[in-house]
Amino acid sequence: MRAEFNGQVIAESDETIVVEGNHYFPPSSIRSECFTGTDRSTHCPWKGDASYYDVTVDGNTASNAAWYYSAPKEKAAEIKDYVAFYPVVTVS
Repeated sequence: MRAEFNGQVIAESDETIVVEGNHYFPPSSIRSECFTGTDRSTHCPWKGDASYYDVTVDGNTASNAAWYYSAPKEKAAEIKDYVAFYPVVTVS
């Protein structure tokens, strides 16, 4: 799987995990220079608290376009620190 924003690949992996239709990319597969942590957080009853990243490529930023669970609940333990994307990022 490949995640692209602004014409650039920002994550690529053969080992994504699909949860609720979203591909979660291993942390080692993302181009970390394109990601900046934000203050946004949300809560999922079964996965836990999500943290967010802005995604920036060539000066274009998509705010809070990616999320991850640094301390997921037990049922979602397999996606710990894996990164998923909102549709502003193309995943194919």
